[in-house]
Amino acid sequence: MSQDNSDTVKNVNEIAIKDIVIKIRSGIRYIKSKWVIILVAILLGALLGLFYAIRKRTTYTATCNFVLEDAKGGSGLGQLAGLASLAGINFGGGGGGGNLFEGDNIIELYKSREMIERALLTEVTIRGKKQMLIDRYINFNNLRKQWREDDYIDSITFRGDPDQFSRKQDSIITDLVALFDKSVLDIDKLDKKLSIISVKVTSADEIFSKMFADKLVETVNNFYILTKTKKTYQSVKVLQKQADSLRIVLNSSISGVASAIDAAPNANPAMQTLKVPSQKKQIDVQSNSAMFAEIVKDLEISKITLRQETPLIQVVDKPVYPLLVNRYKWLKGMLIGAFLFAFITIFWLICKKMLQSILT
Repeated sequence: MSQDNSDTVKNVNEIAIKDIVIKIRSGIRYIKSKWVIILVAILLGALLGLFYAIRKRTTYTATCNFVLEDAKGGSGLGQLAGLASLAGINFGGGGGGGNLFEGDNIIELYKSREMIERALLTEVTIRGKKQMLIDRYINFNNLRKQWREDDYIDSITFRGDPDQFSRKQDSIITDLVALFDKSVLDIDKLDKKLSIISVKVTSADEIFSKMFADKLVETVNNFYILTKTKKTYQSVKVLQKQADSLRIVLNSSISGVASAIDAAPNANPAMQTLKVPSQKKQIDVQSNSAMFAEIVKDLEISKITLRQETPLIQVVDKPVYPLLVNRYKWLKGMLIGAFLFAFITIFWLICKKMLQSILT
């Protein structure tokens, strides 16, 4: 490249940079000249931010933290259950269904429609009066007034069997569940490496926040325990029923032996046929005793398995009054409003200036 070409490129670059600097200075001067408009925008934004902060409802957050320890079947007990299974007895051991609530599945269970619906349809006592949680939520949010204006629903109740609810009732509960998942519930683990789960409920009613948090944790945890131990619990019930039946049969056999002996108290030793009834009854007693002993042993093993498979759920922190209060600070609202309106106004002025320069 020749010396003249180098000088030409250098001059072009200097001119381009100079034009940019001139345009920036011109833009700054233009913005300064519009300081009245910007000031009005800032004041308007601050007033709107203040109005929003005042109108925004105060909310209350109830937090419940609990530790979930999922007991695993030990090797010794697993061997006993395996040996018992050879006899056709199923204890539900080996951690059957152990993957159902592992990882983040239990968090999704808290957000499920079934669990939220059960908690909402729970009846609680507030200041000596019984009230369903769903009715309290509807009342302090004035939802019935909205339904009356939009859907022409004068009155609706959620008492009775949920399986018998109408289409409109199910639709309302579906909308509430979606709302709860979006803005009311916050379910998460405090630490990904730990088993501490945090359940947060935020609403405009302090009593509802606490009551719903308590009932939701109770509902989900009970469902969790029942599901985890369902198979083993059914085995315990079956074995207990068999043991009770054998006990009745064994008692009847013992009574039969006594009755047979009483029928021939002074039997002639030479008459062996007189001993046959009592001997038959004694055989029944021995066989029933052996079966009863085996059933009782299997029942005890099944009970031990049930205790071991029952997960430990320990509440670490439960919500107590007063709850955490969430207020939108008026100063924060004013600053955010002023900044947004100032930014939008300056951006609009710059765009307007650029458009005018292009057209002229």
